[in-house]
Amino acid sequence: MHSLQTTCIFHGPFVFDEGDAARIYHALSPERCIVAGVMGRTAAAASGLPLTYADAPPSVVINAMDGVCILVNRGKTPASGRRFGEIVASRISGGLIHIECSDQTVYLWNDGDHGIAEEISDRIRYRLVSMNSSPRDQPEMRRICGCIPGEPVMVEGITIGYATAEEAVISCKEGILMPISGIRLKLHGIEKLHAAGCPPLDQAWCKSGWIRRAAPENPVRSAPPCGRVQTIDHAGITIYRFITPDTCGLLSIGDDTTAVCGHIGAVLGVPVFGITDGDGDEIVSEAYAPGSVIVRTTSGTDDQVGLEIAASLPEGSQICWNDLVTSLLERFSGSIRVVRDLR
Repeated sequence: MHSLQTTCIFHGPFVFDEGDAARIYHALSPERCIVAGVMGRTAAAASGLPLTYADAPPSVVINAMDGVCILVNRGKTPASGRRFGEIVASRISGGLIHIECSDQTVYLWNDGDHGIAEEISDRIRYRLVSMNSSPRDQPEMRRICGCIPGEPVMVEGITIGYATAEEAVISCKEGILMPISGIRLKLHGIEKLHAAGCPPLDQAWCKSGWIRRAAPENPVRSAPPCGRVQTIDHAGITIYRFITPDTCGLLSIGDDTTAVCGHIGAVLGVPVFGITDGDGDEIVSEAYAPGSVIVRTTSGTDDQVGLEIAASLPEGSQICWNDLVTSLLERFSGSIRVVRDLR
């Protein structure tokens, strides 16, 4: 079967964990495959597909490319998957072909290339549906669709509340995030987001529920015993910007951040020293690379203790991980206790 002159943009981990990416790649034989999203990159690591990685949202990747781009996604629910495609379509110039694996649909957004969309539909045996995207969200308001009541709702990787309906609506005016409907806010998460700075909501990464359920497979490499230690402070979605070949470990601050860093670190073979205070929301399956140590604060929040520990890290590019961990446990024994030790 001939190759389609297209680029596939694979988004999120579920298209890899459920086998969609491999099946669609072999059915379409696209010219190029790009992975967008932090957890998508993590899940793709062991796929064996010829992939390149983009540290940018799918809309940014598509707008920077020529030719026909195909967005491949598996939403947590069909509603959230369709809404994601609509958001991407509203942010790009021209039409969009969107393969939504959660309900086996090829969406043709905004009068995209109907001929290629029809051929894709035939090859992968998904139904073809033409739709127009609504105007993009306003900078001060955002709808998050496909929620399951009770699950966490995240903005920029920080849990800011819990869904109470299938759609959560939030606003952010003058840097202050407020609930509109369908959400019960988490005060500590709101404080973290405000401290980091709430971005315009039409540009923010917003999501509800687990960011990945599958456990990591065998690590793709092992970190060096000595090298650089990177600090990740309540920003697990930025981790790939910091990990370099000479990274020997990560200092992660925050429960959810530690979970994300641990999960990605397990794939990359990079251990973490995680500082938590027990307010995690189980947004990703728990996994850690050998050498990891997770501590719980006994006085103060993970923010307070984490910043104190981060300030104590030695400078330089030749820090030995095991020696550092032993030193931190001794120096801060009065304010932390070990809850997991994988040394």
